[in-house]
Formats: sequence, C-alpha cells, structure tokens
Amino acid sequence: MKCKFLICAVAFFLCQQLAWANYKVDVCIYGGSSAGVIAAYTAKKAGRSVLLIEPGKHLGGLTTGGLGYTDIGNKYAIRGLSLEFYRQIGRHYGKFEQWIFEPHVAESLFTDYVNRAKLEVLYQHRLLSARKENGAIKEITLDANGTTVTVSAKMFIDCTYEGDLMAKAGVSYTVGREPNSQYNETWNGVQMLDGHQIPDNVDPYKVPGDPSSGLLWGISPETLQPKGSGDKKVQAYNYRICLTNDPANMVPITQPDNYDISRYELLARLFVAQPQRTKLNDYVILSRMPNNKTDINNRNGFSTDMIGANYDYPEADYETRKKIIREHEDYTKGLLYFFATDPRVPAPLQEEMRKWGYPKDEYTDNGNWSPQLYVREARRMIGAYVMTQANCVGEQVVPDGVGMAAYTMDSHNTQRIVIEKNGKKMVKNEGNVEVGGFPPYPVSYRALIPKAEDCSNLLVPVCLSASHIAYGSIRMEPVFMALGQATAVAADLAIEGGTSVQEVDAKKVAEVLANNPLGDGRQGDVLMDNATANLQLEGDWKTVKGKGSYGTNMLTAEKNAKATFRPVIRKTGNYAIYMYYPRLKNNAEVTNIKVMNGKKEQSVPVIAKDVKVVGQTSGEWVKLGTFRLKKGSSSYVEISAGDAGEGVVVADAVLWVPEKR
Repeated sequence: MKCKFLICAVAFFLCQQLAWANYKVDVCIYGGSSAGVIAAYTAKKAGRSVLLIEPGKHLGGLTTGGLGYTDIGNKYAIRGLSLEFYRQIGRHYGKFEQWIFEPHVAESLFTDYVNRAKLEVLYQHRLLSARKENGAIKEITLDANGTTVTVSAKMFIDCTYEGDLMAKAGVSYTVGREPNSQYNETWNGVQMLDGHQIPDNVDPYKVPGDPSSGLLWGISPETLQPKGSGDKKVQAYNYRICLTNDPANMVPITQPDNYDISRYELLARLFVAQPQRTKLNDYVILSRMPNNKTDINNRNGFSTDMIGANYDYPEADYETRKKIIREHEDYTKGLLYFFATDPRVPAPLQEEMRKWGYPKDEYTDNGNWSPQLYVREARRMIGAYVMTQANCVGEQVVPDGVGMAAYTMDSHNTQRIVIEKNGKKMVKNEGNVEVGGFPPYPVSYRALIPKAEDCSNLLVPVCLSASHIAYGSIRMEPVFMALGQATAVAADLAIEGGTSVQEVDAKKVAEVLANNPLGDGRQGDVLMDNATANLQLEGDWKTVKGKGSYGTNMLTAEKNAKATFRPVIRKTGNYAIYMYYPRLKNNAEVTNIKVMNGKKEQSVPVIAKDVKVVGQTSGEWVKLGTFRLKKGSSSYVEISAGDAGEGVVVADAVLWVPEKR
C-alpha cells in the first residue's frame, strides 16, 4: 500500500513538473535585455498574460552590465518608460533624472518593474527551436538545464542582442556590413579612417621588419578591400568595465586565468610610438560613475575592444559563444593586469591603474565581473523596411515612426590589418566610423516587423531592420527600451484586433504611446519644445541647430528678447516645472525666468554656475519650482534676455511634470 502511494506521489510530482514545463500566454518575450523588461512590463500592464524568458541569470542586458555612461545622443528622442527609467535613476541619486549610474542600481530598478507588474520570468532558459504554422510562430522550445520547456503564444517579441528567436523563426536577416552601393550610403562597408587609429610606422611583425617571423597577436593577414565594399565582419565587442578606487570596496586586479602577455606586444610598441600618451585616459575612456566607480570603454588604437575576435559570434551555438565570451574576458582582465604590472607601461599610467580594482558590491555572483559582453551588433533583421543612412541624416523621413533615435552613426573598428604606406609595412585598424551632427529622427514601425511572408506574429526591437551604419546610430539602450515598449503596444493591438503585426496601424501605436506614455494610465508630462510649440516671441531670437539643443534646435538671444511658453494643462493640480538649459561657452550669468500660475507671476532666476551637467550630454533640466496650476492655458513660463547683453540666453524647452500621476 505504501509503495502504491509512493508511486502515485512521484507520478503526481512528475505531472506537476511537466505542466510547469509548458506555457501558454498572450505575449512571449525572449531576451531579458532592457528592451525585454520594458516590453514585458508594457504588455502586462495592457492586461495581457506575459512570459519573459532570459537565457542568462540577469535582467537588463548592457544597462545592468556596465554601460552606466548612457549613450543619449539627444534627450528629446527618449520618451515613455525609457525616460521614466532614467528618472528613477535620478531619484535614486537625488536628481530629477540621471544618465550615469552603477550596475546594481539599474538591476534593482528592472527587478522593480518585474515585481510591480507581477511578471513571470524564466532564467537560464535557452532557445532550441521555433515551430511555425501558416506563417506564424506556434511555439518555441527551450532548454532549462536539461529540461525541455515549450511556450506557445499569440505574439512573440525577440529582445535579444543576437536575434536568436528571429533566426529560429526563419526570418530574413544579415550579418556584417553592406556595401555602400546596396542602400546608396557613404559610411557603410570598409572604412579606413583616423578615429581610434594606430599611428603610422608601427611594425606589425613579431621580429620588426621580418615578415617571416609572423604577425603580432590580433593582426589579421587579410588585405584591405576597396572603400565602401561589404563583408561579413562584425564591429568589435568589449566589456564596459566597472572598477572602483575605494579601498574599502575593492578587489585587487590580479593575474587572470589564461594570461598571455603576447596579446599586448602591439600595445607595448604603441608606448614607444606615442611617448606623449602616459595617462590611463589615453588608452581607455574612463568615465566616472557615482560612488567612486567607472564605466570604462575603448579608446584609440589598442584598448578594450578585442578587434576581429567576434566574427563567429552572431551565428554561433551557445558553447561557441561561451568560448568567445571567455576569450574577451581573459583579454580584458589581462589588459588591466598588463597596465598595472608590465615594466614597459609608462610609469604615470601604471601608477594610476594600480589605484583601481574590481568593486565588491557589483556582480557579486560573477566574481565582481560583468556577465554581459558588449554585443554591439550581431544579426540584423531584413524586415518590412530597412532603416539606412538616409533616415539618420534626415534625407528620408518615415511616416510610421513609433520611436526615435538620435546618436551619431557609430561603428567600432572591425579588423586590424597590415597596409603599405610610403613603401613601409605598418599596422592599422579599419572600420571605425563616427559621423553625427543630425537631429533626432523617427524609427519606422516597419523596421520592427518581419516581411509578411517571413512571420506574422513576431516583433524585433533590438536586432531591428537597419543597415550596418544606420544600426550604429539606433543601437543605444534608451532607444531599445523605447522600441521595446512600442513593440509591446503593437502586440497588444494585434491581439485585440486579431491581426498580424503587419496589419497593425503604426499611427495607432504612436497614439497609444503618446496618450499612455507610462503604460499604466498615469498622466504624462506636458512638453513644449521651441521647434514644435507655438511660442510667443518678442525681440531678436536666433534659431541655432544642434550644439546641445533639446530636439532639432534652440532659440538664443543676447538682449531685449522674450519667449513665452504657454501650455495647455489638462488637469488641475501641482506641477513641477523645468526648463532645459544647454551648456554653451557664453551662457549669460543669469537667465531671467517668470512663472505665471494663472493668478500670480513669480520670478525665478537661473544662475549659470549653479547648473551642473553630467554624463554624455551638454544640457540639463533645471527645476523652476512646483506650482499649483489650473486646467486650461492661463499659466506660462517666460524666458527673457535683459538690456545688458552680458552673454547668451537660451529658450529651448519647458516641461511640466504632474506631482501626482
């Protein structure tokens, strides 16, 4: 009798496990990147059953993986939940919004999104296959440490950096660089430019001057192809390195496993070739983060980018990717150790490096090292529309934008090769492109969906449809979050209408994002930007494009000028009012502001020296105060330049943030 009971109990347990291993939901998001968390939160708040699947152990991708010095481009482009995330970062550090932060702070916020929405998350579940019926994904199969898990859903969203679900579903994609001729571009394909470059006359051979001795580590034997020609090479990956110089929170940098000093021989030759470069910041971009930490990125000819080591990564299986990731970790930790210990390193640089170590309070389950490799680019979908250079620079403006991008067209180096110049062989990097100077631009909804014949129920906000060089502008974490939110809205609309993702009206997606920016019905901000709002102007204002403006341009004046921002307040209540303050070389010492709440006018001077701009931005929101405002248009903010003419006054943007949402 006891035996029968035991057998029944075991059978019941196995049945329960089997049931646990099969899911059926409205929306399945594969990839717990920043985009994945925001997409899952949005879909759940829309009333859908949602499952978020992360093949690793952590949420947030690069946003929690060390990229704390946020690549913004232009704050005007960031709206909705993406913007709310950076405001929550700000609240943590006692500011309105902030774009630099510690990894664990970001991860705690993504965890909070999961908890608030009561999201179900599966960790360490790797995609094995996707089964389609009639052009739609019916279910996906996952491996969970030996257990097979299946998930069926009405809509799927691929939020991985690699585009794994997209590929398994048979959606068209590409890897590498298109030739310029393919999309009539100028900055795609092979580019031998001066950025992050090795100086002339650095010998590439193990024995200088002797080709028979072989090439130094990291130098490819391939020959330079014609400018603008395409290939399947992928721009370099690296780690965004979080270190600390707080002795109480520091784990020393020691010799890592698999340390190979030959990897840094070329770097040692650079010390000789450029003796004027003796600081750590000459070889890495060391951005200071809160609480004595860093976000370290690649700089100049030999740095944290492991050039040419990632070509196989986009299409690789999990074990091969694991090997590539480990090689990048070994290389990067070895680089830090080399800086700290090798006698060939300039003394000032070495002394500076020795002040840093790994932070005890970051990545505590991964040896204080980021678990997220910076996968700058892997697969890119060839979808219903391909974003190109023409979209970035404004030559073509899509009519179905559901998000915005604003960053420079940016590609890191792709290969390190030998060229001949003036009869001498030397080593050079190829692939770096940094071309900007354009305003924010819309990202097409069609770039987030496959072609109709490829799949009807998949959306792809991260490995979206873009050429290599356009992707270099779009591929920023705040943009991924915004596009993740847009795809979740589209998935909800597709389910509601019983349609494919191709049949969803992009204008309706944009309308939902505008009317419900936080995804849960809370009241949004009131924003007035000089370029789009109807301002009341007096005096001689000049329109200045770029140069740190919020959006496409700003207005400047030196004296005898007024600009009045008069909002339409939809609901009576208390509002915190902010003005956007671009930092210029010649800002007036005092900017005169008047705030009318409908009954009383109040003067609020803004003192230039009190405005602190931090992070990758040239402007800051300055709080003018909190005011009780009535519904309607009786309130206003007036920015004026007096008659003294002592510096430039800027009228750019004003923001009204409801105190209670």
